[in-house]
Amino acid sequence: MSTSVIEPGTRLAGRYRLEERFSDSGGSSLWKAIDEILARAVAVRTFDPEFPRIAEAVTSARSASRLTDPRVTQVFDADDSGESAYVVSEWVAGETLEGMLGKAPLEPGRAATLLYEASEAIAAAHAAGLSHLCLTPRDLVWTTGGTVKLLGVATDAVLTDRHSEDPAADDVRGLGRMLYAALTAHWPGDEDGSELPAAPAADGVPHAPRQVQAGISHAIDAIVCRCLGIGQAEPLATPADLAKALRGVPRTPLPLFAGLGHTSPAPPRPAAPRRPATPSTSATTQPHQPPAPEPPAASHVPPPRARAQRHAAPPPPPSTSTRTAAAHGHAAPKRPANRALLGVAAAALTVIVGLGAWALFPDKSDDSKGGGVTDKGQTSAPSTPSVAKLNVQGINPAQQSRPDHQDTAIGKGLNTLIDGRAGGGWETQSYHGADFGNYSKGLGVLLDMGKPVKIANVKIHSPVSGGTLQVKVGDSQSPGDLKPVGEQTPTGGELTITANPQATGRYVLVWFTQLPGGPFKGRLGEIAVYGSAG
Repeated sequence: MSTSVIEPGTRLAGRYRLEERFSDSGGSSLWKAIDEILARAVAVRTFDPEFPRIAEAVTSARSASRLTDPRVTQVFDADDSGESAYVVSEWVAGETLEGMLGKAPLEPGRAATLLYEASEAIAAAHAAGLSHLCLTPRDLVWTTGGTVKLLGVATDAVLTDRHSEDPAADDVRGLGRMLYAALTAHWPGDEDGSELPAAPAADGVPHAPRQVQAGISHAIDAIVCRCLGIGQAEPLATPADLAKALRGVPRTPLPLFAGLGHTSPAPPRPAAPRRPATPSTSATTQPHQPPAPEPPAASHVPPPRARAQRHAAPPPPPSTSTRTAAAHGHAAPKRPANRALLGVAAAALTVIVGLGAWALFPDKSDDSKGGGVTDKGQTSAPSTPSVAKLNVQGINPAQQSRPDHQDTAIGKGLNTLIDGRAGGGWETQSYHGADFGNYSKGLGVLLDMGKPVKIANVKIHSPVSGGTLQVKVGDSQSPGDLKPVGEQTPTGGELTITANPQATGRYVLVWFTQLPGGPFKGRLGEIAVYGSAG
């Protein structure tokens, strides 16, 4: 139970020194604070003694602290055993999706990229039994460190007393509304969800995005409609379903500066009434002037925000301030040059299991002449072993990383690497630097040949340019135990890494040891291994 007076300078748990109050509404306050032990800025949520759900809020924050997806704001500490209950989370500085849309919608490919990352993060939360239930454009932050952050997972619903019989469907609708907003710069949700103009609607149903903004493809328009129940198409049921759907539409890297993400000039849009701000949320209110309702720019969490917080003032123009703010539902005012490369840190060492048999296919340029499985006891070469295409039977993600992180992307799209088509769908997450943001030494895929074979060369299609692709061979499933046989820099097409002399082993590792830039993300297409029986 919170009973003591909370003011600037107060120390909680003997280490968190409160410095500046950013909001005070709904029975809780959000502060910028300093963790004096670790010498870092943090966001701290404190509670009024009369707040009825203190224990529930602390419990939800503790649950959120177990989430490992780096796109979800990290909770560091939560306690209600003393005189003052509190929740401590990472300090997030950047620009909210709502702030990015202040002038114009995002280019569709970039909107898809942002919401793809958000959908995967929410899907990870659902897999852990948690949800959001209150998603708005203020909850998606493009940080100054070049990452996407989602605010309020598990905690916002408690602070606003929000409940749901179908959390997955509610979060899909929330993500769909955010994607609608990103594409059109209009908000199709409740009035208190955003200060963006209301989406044009007929009989309470928003117009499809293509009716509001030019240049949106049918594919992404259909995804939004399935999220929001526009039309007769089958609804998307879960955030994971939405992420899968967005994986199939064109997505483009986020630009270095926020302003480059907008269409320019923006095509005319149907007029829609802008909801007036309430008297208490003047547009001149700055995030650093306490006490003020939570502004719509970037933020910090575990921070829940009360319903009153939804009436935040629209972001001030870039000239009003360049100060960085924090805390759930808070953030720096909009900047004209806010750096950001979509990124996510990653990686926990994956146990790689490979199954299947090994088969041999003749390496002929004319596949139409045949190329069935060659019997292990047969050979057409008169004297020297022939080099043939080896049939990969098992393929798994491979990474050598810090054990406290996990790349959530590299396990997806593995089947596209050996399906006979050059354009595969395998990729890593985005990182803040070619060195994986110091989270990993390498990310890629491990091919299981079924038994030891002799490797002559590996042909790799990669749609990226830059970085370093390395091939390693051996009989261990651990990347560190395999022997390097060659490496090259991808040039956006096919490259061949030759083992000279030929290397023998059951496993072939193809991985990035340095990432290409813009953003820092590795991508692979078809992989073909050539050699002979070991």
